Amino acid sequence: MNVVIIDYNAGNVQSLKFALERLDIKAKLSDKPEIIKAADKVIFPGVGEASTTMRYLQAKKLDKLIPSLKQPVLGICLGMQLLCAFSEEGDTTCLNVFPQEVRRFKPKLKVPHIGWNTISDLKKDLFTEKLEQQYVYFVHSFYVEKGNYTTATCDYITPFSAALQKDNFYATQFHPEKSGSIGASILENFLNV
Repeated sequence: MNVVIIDYNAGNVQSLKFALERLDIKAKLSDKPEIIKAADKVIFPGVGEASTTMRYLQAKKLDKLIPSLKQPVLGICLGMQLLCAFSEEGDTTCLNVFPQEVRRFKPKLKVPHIGWNTISDLKKDLFTEKLEQQYVYFVHSFYVEKGNYTTATCDYITPFSAALQKDNFYATQFHPEKSGSIGASILENFLNV
């Protein structure tokens, strides 16, 4: 299987590559449109800042390419947020795959939300019943409200979308590559879509 991880100078890519290797997938890292278009599956990972990342994607013409992809695409953390319409982080216009806004947590509790938390209300292809109320790993200060495309929820300060899905686009706010065996099964479910 030809899996490509979109390269935009994000941190944490090695963790994702290692998680895929444990599933016998040797993923390529690329920002070249022709390589991304030729992939069977595309992963849009995320650690970084929204406006800086969007500028990089625009410079490489990936802002036009990513929303046009027809194969299964998985956005992770910042990758999920950038697949939305707008982010309060840097007042950033994003890729508008999911017509939703990314909002900053109001700090009633510690922000960023870092650590293990449960996911619930699971729907669609990435999740099976046995994953209900399982713990996954989060690191984020911004969130997507629950909406029509929400396929998993989490509660920290407010209930929010832990995962989204629309057509061939899947996204998780949490990091499956850092979520142990639960994350591995979610990655595997994506690879089997």
